[in-house]
Amino acid sequence: MTYPKFIITLKGHLRLGMVNLHKDLLIGGEQCLGGGYYEIDYDKNQLLLDGESSDFGPPLWHLIETLKVPKAYQGYTIVYKSKYDPDDKMVITSTHKIEYVGN
Repeated sequence: MTYPKFIITLKGHLRLGMVNLHKDLLIGGEQCLGGGYYEIDYDKNQLLLDGESSDFGPPLWHLIETLKVPKAYQGYTIVYKSKYDPDDKMVITSTHKIEYVGN
């Protein structure tokens, strides 16, 4: 069974996909800085990230200077909430430099 999961790579790429395991989102010998689950709120133009990866743990946002986000999400507010404190939301598009990549 697949689930909507995301990871952050060592080079700062946000990668999303419907996969069984978070490690299925890695390409080649990439390293991962954590991940979790995602949902898209089309009404609010938000990309909602939450939780943590069972393979790699929670995203290590503090290690990312520039987050490389697929161009398809340009204009979306990216929000992350921890599974440990769901009331604590981090607006990634406000806390990080964002570079949109891809077609």
